[in-house]
Amino acid sequence: MPPRRSNSHPILHVFGWDRKFVLPFIDFVQENFDLTGHSFVIYGSIEDDQTPIGPHVSHYPRLLKSLPALLAHMHGAKKIILHGIFSSHLLYVLALQPWLLKKCYWTIWGGDLYIHNSIQKDWRWHKDEWFRRFVVSRLGHFITQIEGDYELARQWYGARGRWHECFMYPSNLHKDYAITSQAHHGVNILLGNSASPTNNHLEAFERLRPFVRENIRIYCPLSYGDAEYAEEVIRVGADTFGDKFVPLRDFLSFEKYLGMLSVIDVAIFNHNRQQGMGNITTLLGLGKKVYLRRCVSSWDSLESLGVKLFDIVSLDLGKLPEATAKRNSELIKIKYSKANLIKGLREIFE
Repeated sequence: MPPRRSNSHPILHVFGWDRKFVLPFIDFVQENFDLTGHSFVIYGSIEDDQTPIGPHVSHYPRLLKSLPALLAHMHGAKKIILHGIFSSHLLYVLALQPWLLKKCYWTIWGGDLYIHNSIQKDWRWHKDEWFRRFVVSRLGHFITQIEGDYELARQWYGARGRWHECFMYPSNLHKDYAITSQAHHGVNILLGNSASPTNNHLEAFERLRPFVRENIRIYCPLSYGDAEYAEEVIRVGADTFGDKFVPLRDFLSFEKYLGMLSVIDVAIFNHNRQQGMGNITTLLGLGKKVYLRRCVSSWDSLESLGVKLFDIVSLDLGKLPEATAKRNSELIKIKYSKANLIKGLREIFE
């Protein structure tokens, strides 16, 4: 018999801890909706000074140790919004409570879907894939701004639930930043968004190698992700481009990050899957020239808006014409507006 919960909320949000998304999302819901209709379960390790507090927030460092409380939350909710499904334990909990799945909404983050194409497919991967197919094929709802990701969930896992188009998080909002491109010589390039191997930095270096004697500067964010991989990227980048390669190892404050973006002319995202949408839309909104792989699902999503993108297989370092930059910026401003985010969330919540 399902556990009973006396102080339930109609909408339960289940988050793995990620400061960049969890706190701004809770704040946005509080500012624009009635927070009494929502509760938030956050699992994973959190530093004491970062822990969200409030009667609507519960923190469970380890899911299985807090299983009775988690199930009470889930059974007391009218809707369960799963902000990413990265935890194997969460998969197991959902699989053992299949009657909950019709009221679950999976917010697809990217890595939790594209694990299907993992390079390392050991017995643990096969085990979790079995659970993932069982769960995903029975989920009632899917949330993503990229229809192609929903189609992949259908193709890979037999998803049959309803797709809700929403970009979900305040980090994706277009903002009119008060920055102007600083005067500089040559071409400044932003390469990738993290020290994740899915950025395919080494392949991107080969595409940039023909420009090594030109006046370029390559900024490469490596402040989070795989530390060992970051060291390899730094070694190859420095060997290939010398002091024209600038690895960004330290986490930048938002102000310094914007300052860095203000001098970027060309951004290259050589991901082999949908990733870094917040970074991509910010750069497009700033009128920067953005290169992607045409095969990733985010290409079709952005191109359907009318945004001008560039295919990395035909890399050149010419700057984006002013008229194109302005049009891209205007399209992003409309799509990723606060009003659109509130509208999308309201349709999901109500």
